[in-house]
Amino acid sequence: MKKNYHFIYIICVLLISSTIISCKHKEDDYHNIKDAIDAKSKNYDGISISSEEFIGDINTIEITEGEHTFLIPERKSQIKSYACTECHTKDLDQMQNLKDSKKAHWDISINHADDKTMNCITCHNAKKIDDLTSITGTSIDFNNSYQLCSQCHTRQFEDWKGGAHGKILESWAPPRASMTCVNCHNPHDPHFETKWPDRFNTQKVKERD
Repeated sequence: MKKNYHFIYIICVLLISSTIISCKHKEDDYHNIKDAIDAKSKNYDGISISSEEFIGDINTIEITEGEHTFLIPERKSQIKSYACTECHTKDLDQMQNLKDSKKAHWDISINHADDKTMNCITCHNAKKIDDLTSITGTSIDFNNSYQLCSQCHTRQFEDWKGGAHGKILESWAPPRASMTCVNCHNPHDPHFETKWPDRFNTQKVKERD
């Protein structure tokens, strides 16, 4: 009886193996919808589908977060007052209590959280001022400032990684390029005022008739 079971087991393994090995698709047959989308996205009626030509004039960097790899705008070259060390010659904690020092960034006020929760050095690295800093003291490059935002705004961050939050640059066609948090939000005052959608005034249309 045991020999019969062993024989049946071997037959089953051979059948499964042969099925996997001989799994040949027709031109338009795919294992799943993702394979079909990936295949169809490469070309459409012989034309290559890509966003590359539309984002060519935007300086981007590639990032990988979890399963998602995409492009974001390069940030540091767009900041007028960067690098910080061009002006700051000492650590912030050495400069902030100097009586004769000029007040820097006097025109910036924080409207992000209350004073007990957040101040300048919550995000800005006092020891390495050309970088940002996480709540655990890890340096964060200015180009990757979204990592700073993701510490508190976890839900929005997960949506952003998948493309559901924020603005996609030009097209969904690969390579995907997305705006980061600071491209849309002022990091010191990130709140958007409530906006109501414009309503089509049907009464005025009737009056024109």
